[in-house]
Amino acid sequence: MRSQGSGVRDQGLGVRDWGSAGVRVWSWVLLGLGLAGGIAGCDRPVAEAGSPADLPAPPPALQYRMTSLPTADVYGVTLAANSLFEVVVDVADGLQPLPEFIVQPGTAAVINAGFFDPANGLTTSYVVQNGQIVADPRQNDRLMQNPSLTPYLPKILNRSEFRRYRCGEAGQELDRYAIARHADPVPPHCTLQDAIGGGPRLLPEMTLEAEGFTDPATGRDAIGSTQQNARSAVGILPNGDVVMVMVAQRPSAPTASGLSLGELAEFLRSLGVVEAMNLDGGSSTSLYYVGNTVFGRVDAQGNAIQRPVKSVLRVREKGNGRMRDDG
Repeated sequence: MRSQGSGVRDQGLGVRDWGSAGVRVWSWVLLGLGLAGGIAGCDRPVAEAGSPADLPAPPPALQYRMTSLPTADVYGVTLAANSLFEVVVDVADGLQPLPEFIVQPGTAAVINAGFFDPANGLTTSYVVQNGQIVADPRQNDRLMQNPSLTPYLPKILNRSEFRRYRCGEAGQELDRYAIARHADPVPPHCTLQDAIGGGPRLLPEMTLEAEGFTDPATGRDAIGSTQQNARSAVGILPNGDVVMVMVAQRPSAPTASGLSLGELAEFLRSLGVVEAMNLDGGSSTSLYYVGNTVFGRVDAQGNAIQRPVKSVLRVREKGNGRMRDDG
């Protein structure tokens, strides 16, 4: 069941109320001490002045936060760049519930990601793993042969995507995350590791029309961009940290809660995010974090909707789940 308002549980990780200006925030801050040995809370013991405990604490590798807004609850995970964790892309052969992506070793967080066709289970977003396209929207006939979409296909096939690069000299490579259009080149001295298509770009500016989501001439709005709804998004802070957020509707107001895309963009901007991309939303909206899964969309009775999805962004310990080329 979806956590609501002040009913969010203290999972033994140190809850702090950051309430201000009518917005209440609960934050679980985790240090990157590795899942294998358990993830520890960030609270430090009281120490005498001059002791090592008085030194600045290292930045947390992962932070989990729930923000209660007037029309929605927003759940978010922030990953410190080049920490013990990384963001990778996973894709299912068909469709599968978000919890089935969690079973892989070292998983700390999972959020639904790319667009797909629920009628045939095929992707409508590009998915890249280890530098190779593993899910291709051009192989989806219901997309490519749909006459109503034909005018928009060049834009649909060149939408924004969240990328993970490996950049730097051999033996000194570091992960770098970016949001780019599918046809954009890979930066010099970098190799593309993973990518997941979504869109539109939300920050620094919204690109709804440029990516074929809207058409003012016909009134097209493929994702109900101005309506309040459950939504997912991924963003990047100026220091390279990654922010994943999931907007949940209120069971008490199933038809009058959530955020529009513009409201989502402004919320991300308030967190300091400088680049952001929308992910699949609505009934796909879901987020897992260290033992707890929340679903964003609710039905008319206020029950959480759990729809299988095609692809996800997964936060995991480095070295888990696949062979690495950096040892």
